[in-house]
Amino acid sequence: MHSWREALLVYTNPRVLTMLFLGFSAGLPFLLVFSTLSAWLTEASVSRATIGFFSWIGITYSIKVIWAPVIDRLPFPVLTKLLGKRRGWMLAAQVGIACGLLGMAITNPRTDLLMIAVFGLLVAFSSATQDVALDAYRIEIIDKEYQGAMAATYILGYRLALLVAGAGAFYIAEFSSWSLSYMVMAMLMSVGMITVLLISEPEHKISAATRELEAHTAAVISHVGHLPSRLQRLQEWFSSAVISPFVDFFTRYGRLALVILFFVGVYRISDITMGVMANPFYLDLGFSKPDIANIAKVFGFFMSIGGAAAGGILVVRFGIHRPLILGAVLVAVTNLLFTYMATLGPDKAWLAIVISADNFSGGLAGAAFIAYLSSLTNAAYTATQYALFSSLMTLPAKVLGGFSGVVVEAYGYEWFFSYAALLGVPAIIVAVYLTFNTTARQLQVEANGSK
Repeated sequence: MHSWREALLVYTNPRVLTMLFLGFSAGLPFLLVFSTLSAWLTEASVSRATIGFFSWIGITYSIKVIWAPVIDRLPFPVLTKLLGKRRGWMLAAQVGIACGLLGMAITNPRTDLLMIAVFGLLVAFSSATQDVALDAYRIEIIDKEYQGAMAATYILGYRLALLVAGAGAFYIAEFSSWSLSYMVMAMLMSVGMITVLLISEPEHKISAATRELEAHTAAVISHVGHLPSRLQRLQEWFSSAVISPFVDFFTRYGRLALVILFFVGVYRISDITMGVMANPFYLDLGFSKPDIANIAKVFGFFMSIGGAAAGGILVVRFGIHRPLILGAVLVAVTNLLFTYMATLGPDKAWLAIVISADNFSGGLAGAAFIAYLSSLTNAAYTATQYALFSSLMTLPAKVLGGFSGVVVEAYGYEWFFSYAALLGVPAIIVAVYLTFNTTARQLQVEANGSK
């Protein structure tokens, strides 16, 4: 266990600071294919129905686990040889993002909407690919105890990028044009490219036990169906890159695997479910849009970053599990603050308090949870397994969050926020169970070599 001084100094580690720039590179394209793009299309007189269809571009972020095995095991031509596996894929993805943004910048949505969609899809696909390679790099480059701090600096860089791609892009478009705005955003991708060229490639270690597992899995598959010799190599790759990561996870954790996957799926449910109705709640309570924007922008941004930073420090000081429990408890409790505010009316002081508490708890829980997900991965399948976890952690919450409006209309906001708080109870219970389950913790240590 580290001292408080050592925990506080974690943010002076060069590898931790690197995540600030990589987080910026990851966050920059996100709004440019979502809300910022929607604003551009609206000004271009594109129909609302068509703008809605453009949101489907974002599906690429949810299905990145499909091509994560390729990033885990196959080299990117030329770049992997020059830079290494993780850096090569990151740079290729960043170039893809920049090219897609430049393509959008020189295309007129009024006359060539299809090409805007094609270039937007290139940006989203490249961005999701960068996320997979970046997550794998983050997990492999440093010990697991620093993953909370890595997540905190990543979140700071990501949030700064959202400001640039949101407010920054709007300012440029207002004083010049959307084309120039997207051109500037494309040039800002150089932040990530330069960072990738300066950082070192992590070591890629595959244990003897993992190689034995792959050989066994391949043997089982070869007995199931014999393929022509020309397809044998493809079968072997598919076995090691696609099937083995899942076999490895269930082999290592046994019966606990389902408990862990359940925990991954429920940890963010309370947070995301509440978030769906947050802005409608503020408006219905009587706050003006400037009130919401100003208070959420100032308090929300800084408290979210402060919470993430605190989470990173606590992970170094106490390990992953106790901050994980604390984060789950705080997220549930802050939802109860919304319940109380629903009885007060448009009180700006309480709005500031509630937004501060909500964003601080979300930032702390997020940093601890990213550290936990990172600790679950096997170094041989970092990209594939983390992509699976990151997809799973939001899917159940988004599905359940879709019913938020139904609960509000049927029972009102007070009952809704109480309901959202109760949704956090399973996460708290399972977090406590996994913390005190020595088998689960020992298996995590064995999976990563160190903790």
